[in-house]
Amino acid sequence: MKASIAAKLEQLSRRLDELGAILSSEGATRDMGQYRRFSREHSELEPIADLYRQFLQTQRDSADAGEMLGDPEMKSYAEAEIRACKERLAELENTLQKLLLPKDPNDDRNIFLEIRAGTGGDESGLFAGDLFRMYVRFAERKRWQVEIVSENQGEVGGYKEVIARISGQGAYSKLKFESGGHRVQRVPDTETQGRIHTSACTVAVMPEADELAEVVLNPADLKVDTFRASGAGGQHINKTDSAIRITHLPTGIVVECQDDRSQHRNRARAMAVLAARIKDVQTRAQQAKEAATRKSLIGSGDRSERIRTYNFPQGRVTDHRINLTLYKIADIMDGDLEELTGALVAEHQAEQLAHLAETV
Repeated sequence: MKASIAAKLEQLSRRLDELGAILSSEGATRDMGQYRRFSREHSELEPIADLYRQFLQTQRDSADAGEMLGDPEMKSYAEAEIRACKERLAELENTLQKLLLPKDPNDDRNIFLEIRAGTGGDESGLFAGDLFRMYVRFAERKRWQVEIVSENQGEVGGYKEVIARISGQGAYSKLKFESGGHRVQRVPDTETQGRIHTSACTVAVMPEADELAEVVLNPADLKVDTFRASGAGGQHINKTDSAIRITHLPTGIVVECQDDRSQHRNRARAMAVLAARIKDVQTRAQQAKEAATRKSLIGSGDRSERIRTYNFPQGRVTDHRINLTLYKIADIMDGDLEELTGALVAEHQAEQLAHLAETV
């Protein structure tokens, strides 16, 4: 283990002891806000410190075994013990390095998922519908909640655009690498000569922002319009101006919400999406700076970048960022994304570890 990493682990262990003393002191709960912060920090450091103690103990066990090598009767046992300790040390060091990686503060947040049809006309809209169903099925497997915030349905099915809020533990951590261009190659239902068409959709995954704490929305910067929601006809026609369109004048971001009959709820939803989009713009600007100095799975934040191809005739899905091809397109379209998302997270961790080795 590098000396700098060991020093960092020693520092964290001392901090854990310090927090333990504070939390067990007589006046620990006088300031409940501080008590909760210290408790949270303690629970985050405890598994790291515990693994580091195991690492140090394994080092001692290896050293003890080394002292037995001179004894002919114990040599065979000692060599086996040293090999086992060496494997255990490598395993513990790898786990410790991962635990030292900076945690994305958004990982545990709920998300807004936006899918927009791109090139390909009606087929693109149908594929947008297929992608949305894929993410909904994945959310169901995770027992997350999905709520449609806004939708603009396609003329022959699917969506021109759909925005949904997905809430659940680790939603952003699992889906944050889904942002980008998704391309489909297949024979559309409307194709009479069996020709394969290529269409595309864009996906944006944004962590839900605490608009009061993280995004300052000056009322003077907002243009709010109300209009009558469009519906399918009959009883669903909205007879009041309950739909909301909010334009953020400095950035030109426009958000519409008309799925609820309540203007108040539509406004609240639109403001939540607007806050998430503004925060997303700020985050992508930071990512662009990072991408200029090192490769990043998150990329430069360019949403037009093609990240994945779904080839139906060949039954394959290819993620171009990590050169991963899986021949299980039916399962993937039914929400079996664990292998894809897991590979993306693993690649990102490997990249972070390489960066950690350079900087620590």
